[in-house]
Amino acid sequence: MTDELFDLSGRVAIVTGASRGLGQQFARALARAGADLAITSRHAETLDEFREELERLDRRVVALELDVRRQDSIAQAVAAAHQQLGRLDILVNNAGCNVRKPALEVSWDEWNQVVDTNLRGQFFMAQQVARHMVQQEFGRVINIGSVTSVFGYAGMGPYCASRGGIKQLTMSLADDWGRHGITVNCLAPGWFRTAQSQVLYEDETWVESILERTPLGRTGEAGDLDSTVVFLASPASRFVTGQTILVDGGFSTGATRALPD
Repeated sequence: MTDELFDLSGRVAIVTGASRGLGQQFARALARAGADLAITSRHAETLDEFREELERLDRRVVALELDVRRQDSIAQAVAAAHQQLGRLDILVNNAGCNVRKPALEVSWDEWNQVVDTNLRGQFFMAQQVARHMVQQEFGRVINIGSVTSVFGYAGMGPYCASRGGIKQLTMSLADDWGRHGITVNCLAPGWFRTAQSQVLYEDETWVESILERTPLGRTGEAGDLDSTVVFLASPASRFVTGQTILVDGGFSTGATRALPD
C-alpha cells in the first residue's frame, strides 16, 4: 500500500527549466518513481545528456525547446509533449530567473525579465497543460516557489514579488481547477546551492548567517526535495491542494533579520 501511494508508473510529467539544478533534480525524482517525462529548456541541445540519463531508467523521455516568456513557445512545447507521450498528468513549473541589485537600480526590462519568467510564465504554462488535465479529469500542478514566497529580502525585489505571486496564484488555481480532479500546490525550497545562487555561497559571511538561522544547521542538498515533489505528484497527496510547502530546514521559523549586502 505504501509503495502504491507514491508510484507514478503510467503517469507523464513535464518539467520546465530541466537543463540544470533543481529542475534536473525534480525530473530525476519523478523518473525514479516511475513517470515518463517531457523535459524542457530554452536551448533543447542542453538537455541531450540528461535525456540519455533518464532513458537509462527505462523511461520514455522527450526533450523540448521552451521559453516560458513566449506564449507561442509554451503552446508548441505542450502540444509536442502531449502528442509524443499521449497524456500530461504532472506539471513541475520550475523555470525561473533572478536579478540581484538594490531596488533603486532595477530597470524596467529587468523587472519584466524576472516577473515574466517566474510568474507570468508559470501561469500560462499551467493554463496550457491544464487544458489537457481538464479533459482527463486528473492532474497535478506543482508550482515552484521559494522561501521568498513568504519572506522579502533586500536586493531581490522583482524575484520576491514573483515568488510571492506564485503562492497566491497556487491558491487561486487550486480553487479554479479542483472540480476537475486537479490539485495545485507550491513547493518552496529554502537555500540550495544552484547556478543561480552560487554567487551567494561565495560569501562566507552570508553562508554563516544562513546556517545560524536554520534549525537543521545546513543549507539544502541534492535529494532533499525529492520526496516532496514525488508526494505532490502522487496519489499520496490526493486531498492536498492550494498549499505552499516550505522545504527549508526550518529557516522560515525565524528568518527576521535582513540578509547581508
